[in-house]
Amino acid sequence: MSTTGGPSAAANGAGDTGLHMGTIFNLSRATVMVVDDNSYSLRLTTQTLLGFGMQSRRLCSSADQARAFLAANVVDLLIVDCDMPEEDGYDLVRWLRHSGMDPNAFAPVLMISGHIRRSMVDKARDCGANFIVTRPLTPSVLLERILWLARDPRPFIQAGDYLGPDRRFNEPTLPPGQIERRSDRLRAMSAEAEAAARNAAEQGG
Repeated sequence: MSTTGGPSAAANGAGDTGLHMGTIFNLSRATVMVVDDNSYSLRLTTQTLLGFGMQSRRLCSSADQARAFLAANVVDLLIVDCDMPEEDGYDLVRWLRHSGMDPNAFAPVLMISGHIRRSMVDKARDCGANFIVTRPLTPSVLLERILWLARDPRPFIQAGDYLGPDRRFNEPTLPPGQIERRSDRLRAMSAEAEAAARNAAEQGG
C-alpha cells in the first residue's frame, strides 16, 4: 500500500512509529488476497475492495490455493475467513508466519468471522493475525481496519512457538506501568465494528 504525507511502515513492522494520522493512502497498487470458502462473501469483499481502488486482488476459496499463490507472489494484505473446511484460517495464518517467505510472512492479516467469541479472539491473536472483525462487514468498517493495519507500529516478535506482531499494545495514553493486552484491544474494536454494523443495518432498514 503506497502512501503520501508521511513515512511508510516497514513490511515487517519495524520502526518506532506508524503512519501519521494525516497520511493520504493510495491503495491502487496494493495487492490483496482474500481467502474465503463462501463464494458470496468472497465476491462481496472483493467488490468492496475494488471500491477502495484496490485493483490487484487474488481470490482463494481454500487454504491450499492461498499457499500456492503466496509461494510465488508477493501480497500486501491478507483478508482471511476464520472458519473454512479442511484447513481453517487460523492454521493458514500460523503457517504463513512460520513459512520464512519474506516479505509475505510479515504481511498484515485481517481475519473475519460471522461471529466472534473470546476463544476466537485468542486464537486469532495466537496464530499471528493482526486483527479480527465480525460480519456483516460494512465498507466503512473494512476501510477503517485496513488503515488501522497500515498505521500499526508494532514490531514482529518470536516468543516460543509464536511468531507475529507483538501481542501487546503499548499505549502512551495508558497510566504509567499499565500495558493493554492485545486481546483486550481486539475485543474492544470488534465490539465497535459490531455496533457500527448494527447502526448501518438500522439506518438501512
